[in-house]
Amino acid sequence: MRNGPGLLVACALAAAPAFAQTPAVVNGTLESRAATQPVGREIAAIVSSTSAPVWVGYSVPVNRRDGGGGCWSDGDVTGRTQVGPLKLEGADTLFVLYRIADRTVQRIRIASPECPLDIGGLTLQWLTGVRPGDSIDWLNTLATGDSSRRLANNATMAIALHGDQQATDRLIALARSAKNSDVRGTALFWLAQRAGDKAVGTITQALEDPETDVRKQAVFALSQLPKDEGVPKLIDVARTHRDAAVRKQAMFWLGQSRDPRALTFFEQILQQ
Repeated sequence: MRNGPGLLVACALAAAPAFAQTPAVVNGTLESRAATQPVGREIAAIVSSTSAPVWVGYSVPVNRRDGGGGCWSDGDVTGRTQVGPLKLEGADTLFVLYRIADRTVQRIRIASPECPLDIGGLTLQWLTGVRPGDSIDWLNTLATGDSSRRLANNATMAIALHGDQQATDRLIALARSAKNSDVRGTALFWLAQRAGDKAVGTITQALEDPETDVRKQAVFALSQLPKDEGVPKLIDVARTHRDAAVRKQAMFWLGQSRDPRALTFFEQILQQ
């Protein structure tokens, strides 16, 4: 799993077992219960029942096991030192966490299960048995609704990290048709990380998105594909795309690739 925009690695004081279904909590209270209905309804019930700030979380299978070992999250580096074994293969699961205040979801955080969670004196309502498909459905409502830009982008990233084929399908839908161009661009980035055949087709289609920024993000997404897929497509974009800004972006990422095919292409351009 490559790092996306704003995704930073953080180390914590201790490592919990990767298979643990409940987190280690410091500076707060953990209340655990089984989810008896789709996670969206569970969270809606919590939202409606309390006006005090609270965190809600659960674990789901993670997309890949080749990410960095140890504790990582989408937050800032803590500067703490890990004192447990470093998991070179990465974790099997992912923690998805929501901060609820004023009867609305205000923030989404994701973290590996090795991270002890500092709740800041609040309560963490931990849901067990959450189905990945339900989690993706709920996050999709946050990505496509009237959420803030940050919340929508974080929801899209959380979808991408789910180890479920439905996540790829949902990212494709977001990249194609999300009303918010930021969400379309974020979905494109994460599609490139998953790098399936469907993802490549969606990224290629996004090169014709009406928003210039999304077209540029599509070029960046091509640069994140395995080189045997991405470099030829970048060369084609640099040769033929109607938008000069997109062609320039493709040339930039070809230069960053250090691929011999990119050098050959530049030589051809300069000799014309």
